[in-house]
Amino acid sequence: MSRIGKKPIPLPAGVKYTISGNTVLVEGPKGKVSALIAPGIQLETVDGVLNVTRESDKAAAFHGLTRALVFNAVHGVTAGWTKDLDIVGIGYRAELKSKAMVVFTLGYSHPIEFPLPTGIEVTIDPKQTHLTISGIDRQKVGQVAADMRSLRKPDPYKNKGVRYTGEKLKKKAGKSGSK
Repeated sequence: MSRIGKKPIPLPAGVKYTISGNTVLVEGPKGKVSALIAPGIQLETVDGVLNVTRESDKAAAFHGLTRALVFNAVHGVTAGWTKDLDIVGIGYRAELKSKAMVVFTLGYSHPIEFPLPTGIEVTIDPKQTHLTISGIDRQKVGQVAADMRSLRKPDPYKNKGVRYTGEKLKKKAGKSGSK
């Protein structure tokens, strides 16, 4: 039995879900998110708690996955998801051009305009080196953060670039440090 699949999902007040085919639509105070349900998996509400069960052991591989996807949707419509990025380097910065566009200056010969998908919000601190990406869809928030990080990945020699807040980097020694 899946350990993650057995854990119940608490349904806060104001959260409703509807199942249609192989998708579940979760509605809450922040919006609507849909998640996929694998065949052979059922959702049941008991005492304000959502339980994920499977019909047989053939659906065992998707039991925990389906529970995690539904939990991410429920958490997204109630509290939302955030990712934090730090920009490290002299002259490296980001600024919000409009609600749907972030402009990065990352040491290239040109500024990089990054369009934001719908449902994603970005806030930038006054120093222009810390970004907070937020939204209700966990997968979309993580993908946008990964795309922003890939614009200038942290350099292993100087540790400059865009990194996740709290990310530990190993600094490599240069040519002179190899003796």
